[in-house]
Amino acid sequence: MDVVTVSSWRELDDAISEAGRGDGPAHAHSTLVFRGLARSTYSHVSGLARLKGDYAALESHLIRNFRKYAHRQEPGPTIWDWLALGQHHGLPTRLLDWTFSPLVALHFATASWPEQDAVLLAVDCAGAHRLLPQPARRVLEEEGALLFTTEMLATCAPDLGCLDRLGGEEPFLTFFEPPSLDERVVNQSSVLSAFSDPTYQLEQWLDEHPGLWRGWTIPAEVKAEIRQRLDQANITERVLLPGLDGLADWLRRYYSPGAIRYGEGDGGATMAE
Repeated sequence: MDVVTVSSWRELDDAISEAGRGDGPAHAHSTLVFRGLARSTYSHVSGLARLKGDYAALESHLIRNFRKYAHRQEPGPTIWDWLALGQHHGLPTRLLDWTFSPLVALHFATASWPEQDAVLLAVDCAGAHRLLPQPARRVLEEEGALLFTTEMLATCAPDLGCLDRLGGEEPFLTFFEPPSLDERVVNQSSVLSAFSDPTYQLEQWLDEHPGLWRGWTIPAEVKAEIRQRLDQANITERVLLPGLDGLADWLRRYYSPGAIRYGEGDGGATMAE
């Protein structure tokens, strides 16, 4: 991916502001959504794809059994509610976690692996949605919405098979807001993305749509500066991961600076963790 290496918090902050500045009055606010990776070697691959092998064939089995055994935690009536709930609790899905807040994404980019370069990615979800198939695009246009809700997405894709058929041979990327399952979702300003093909990954989409995203590499020394700024602004585990688990994570990081290495695999910490 074509990314820019920043040399300071101020340079990154200015770059984010410039990237989010709209050209017209259609949206009063930025249309960017963000992902932060704690290591520049990590990849934007879905949890489902990390299962390896014929992982696409496993998707329906994972969802069916998750719904069967988690029935008392029913989040809402649509398949997208169930997928959001599963993603929220670590189920391998085709979804990826995003946020409207660059500061939230930067938290996940800087909370671990302090000696490693990090990455911040921003995608223009309005631009991505202009590429949607007409039935899906019409739903957004009729609502005048930037993102789908789970209910809106279900009107044009009531199940994953319908979503895949909408894309045909041209996979598309769509963004939706999960239901407010708990304070974690609310505090992180969470957004989820889904491709119309479970085998199609974000890196492929980025390569094919260079005008719809920006990326920044954050060197380790700048990572430390940004981490300090975020802690001063109270963008910490205590706020973003409410509860005793988040409190413990914050204390672990606070009392062992320079030593935290969450996310040992090739995917990094996620906004669901």
